[in-house]
Amino acid sequence: MNIHYIYCHPLPESFHAAIRGEALAGLKEAGHTVDLCDLYAEKFDPVMSEQERRDYHDLSKNQSAVADYVRRLRAADALVMQFPVWSFGPPAMLKGWMDRLLMPGVAFDLSNPNMAIPLLTNLKRIAGITTYGRPWWNALFVGDPPKKIMTRYLPRFSKGAKVDYYPLYHLNVASEATRTAFIARVRAAMLRF
Repeated sequence: MNIHYIYCHPLPESFHAAIRGEALAGLKEAGHTVDLCDLYAEKFDPVMSEQERRDYHDLSKNQSAVADYVRRLRAADALVMQFPVWSFGPPAMLKGWMDRLLMPGVAFDLSNPNMAIPLLTNLKRIAGITTYGRPWWNALFVGDPPKKIMTRYLPRFSKGAKVDYYPLYHLNVASEATRTAFIARVRAAMLRF
């Protein structure tokens, strides 16, 4: 499969970088082709400009500022998103990627305004890999928005993509053994992907 791997963390020495390294190794070992999109390294601009918002529903114009990102998303058989949870949501950089890429003509067809038709039918699998600073019950208390984005929102743009979600809760107090086990779990999951 062609995997589009969206990675969102600003620090190259972070725990997330270690997760990413093992996840990519697992995917490559399984024989997948990986298109890594490191949003910070690529200096992705998460800000939708005034003109982009004006052109949002104009299919002849709305993709021009992000054409290469659209091409990469459409070429994928699967989408993996890896990010830390900040303020019980994805980082602004990743939210901006979603705002700018998941638009009419790319993610959905709005020719019938009463019913959006999914257009990312190329996606057969979606996976989220994430870490939370707080315990799982804190995330549950606020409705766990990142989990809902990954498991409920993103699949709506595909036609029945299988979804996996790999969270590590309470990273702020996680032991080295817990961190190591999580990385091993992610690598094993990507090897089976």
